[in-house]
Formats: sequence, C-alpha cells, structure tokens
Amino acid sequence: MIGSKFDFMGRRKVATIMSGILLLASVVSLSFSGLNLGLDFTGGSLVEVGLSKEVEPEEVRRYLTGQGFTNGTVQTFGSNTELLIRMPPQPSDAVDEAEIAQSQAQLGDNIFQALLTQYPGMVLRQSNYVGPAVGDELANDGGLALLTALIVVMFYILLRFTKQFSVGAVVALAHDVIIVLGCFSLFQWTFDLTVLAALLAVIGYSLNDTIVVSDRIRENFRKLRRGSPVDIINTSLNQTLGRTLVTSMTTLFVLLALLFAGGEVIRGFASALSIGVLIGTYSSIYVAANVLLVMNISREDLLVPEPEQDGNEDGSYPCLLYTSPSPR
Repeated sequence: MIGSKFDFMGRRKVATIMSGILLLASVVSLSFSGLNLGLDFTGGSLVEVGLSKEVEPEEVRRYLTGQGFTNGTVQTFGSNTELLIRMPPQPSDAVDEAEIAQSQAQLGDNIFQALLTQYPGMVLRQSNYVGPAVGDELANDGGLALLTALIVVMFYILLRFTKQFSVGAVVALAHDVIIVLGCFSLFQWTFDLTVLAALLAVIGYSLNDTIVVSDRIRENFRKLRRGSPVDIINTSLNQTLGRTLVTSMTTLFVLLALLFAGGEVIRGFASALSIGVLIGTYSSIYVAANVLLVMNISREDLLVPEPEQDGNEDGSYPCLLYTSPSPR
C-alpha cells in the first residue's frame, strides 16, 4: 500500500507471543497425536468404488470391520455415491515373506469382493497398493528433502545477504513448516505425498517473500542516513506491503478454488498451501524481521566496503602531473 505507515515492529512482542503459542501447540500436538500418515507412507491399499445409490460411509466401514478388514477409513469422493476406502496392511496367516506380500497386494481385490456381496452393482474405479518398505522409504526421503531445503536456503541467504538475514529466513521457514504440520496433526487430516509437496512449495513461497522484504531492508539501511533499525525496518515493511498483500491474495484465491472445487484428491495439497501462504506472509513480516532486531543488526553490517587505494608510506598519494605535448 503506497503511503502506508503501519507500526509493524511496535507490535513485535505481541507477534512473538502469538508465534510462541502456535509453535507450542503444534509441537505438543505432533508429540502426542502425531500425523495421520496416508498410505503413501504407511503402506496399504486404496480402493475407489462407485455405488448405484447413496450409502453412509460409516455403515460401509462397520461392514468391512465385521468382515475382518480393520482400522480402515471410508469417505465420500467427489459425490455421495463415490467412496474412497483406505485400508492399512492386514494380519496374515502366511509365514513366507513372498506370500505375505502377495496377500497384501490382493487386499484391494478382497475388499471389493466383500463389498460386492453386500452392495450389488458396485463398480470398481481403481485399486492401488503401496508396500510398507516403499512407504518407509518415501517417509525418509520426504524428511530429508525438507531438511535439505532448509540447509540450502540458509547457505543461499548467507551468501546473498548476511548471517542475520540467513538466520531470520531459516527461522521463518521452520516456523511456517512446523505450524502447517501442527494443523494437520491437530485436526488429524491425512498427510500424504501431496501434502509433502505442498510443504516444499510453502518453503519456496515464503522464501521468495522473505527475500523481497530482506532486499528492501538492506537497501534502506544503506540509503537512509537517519533512523533507528526499528524505524528502517518499519519503513521497508510498509514499502513492500502492497506487493506482499497482492501476491498473497491472488495466490490464496486460486488455492481456495482448488480447496472447495478441486475434489478430495487435491484437498490436502490445497489446505496445506492455503495455511502456508497465510503463515508465510505473516512470518516474512514479523518473524524474519524480528530476528534481525534480536541479532542487533546495524547499518555497519550492511555497508558495502570501499576499495582501498594504494598511497605512499606517509599516507599521502602521488600527484600525477599533466604535461602538454611539445609543439612540432
């Protein structure tokens, strides 16, 4: 907003308390409730079926439990006559590992056959199986991808700006990721590969916003000769506020459209990104800038060093004489 004069840093203590509460709630929920991991990470079968009439998902879940398929989830998918069934690996009487793997791979077909006897006319849309070993590998690779992204960001900001900006950016990104994970843990939304992709996208989005704000803060520290660090950061935040809000709102409009009209498959992705955009906009204003003040950033930290000039031993510089060319 052109000409805005909001005192962002004047409310930094309130923002710090709010961030602390959100982080504490997220960590507590993740510690005690954990994430509701999808089949991408835990392994199991995903079965999508179509019915000729509406059936309550809870009724289908109770029927499957009575047939020996336990700990599964059933939900509508797109319409009330489409059901999505997620079933973790089930106990098996087989002893050989190959037989166990084969029985688990046939789990989706067994579920469909059991439902077909109860609901004639049911149509199988798709049946997918993910093995536990693949799920563990995906979980490890996903965690490694998040950690690698944060480390690379820290080194990039360190080379692009200074250590204060580097620490501020990484703290803001970690802040965003933990709160998004906390929301998924608190509400027990399914955490699958699409949500992991959304977390990586949140890191990229929040980083882009943080770099724009940081670049303006560095520019103003070098350009403005008067004013405390708080005043200069406030000025910088107000100057970039319009760009920040326009970018965030346009992105959020698209994500809300995906969230409400994109269907069940993309719901987790849209939810994670929507929360990430809101938290990322907040953190680029308050968290990253607040860390700069905590680390006592000053104008001297951002000044461009002037090149040294060679002089005489006594500190004087040689005088260059100009002589006109002799006439011919």
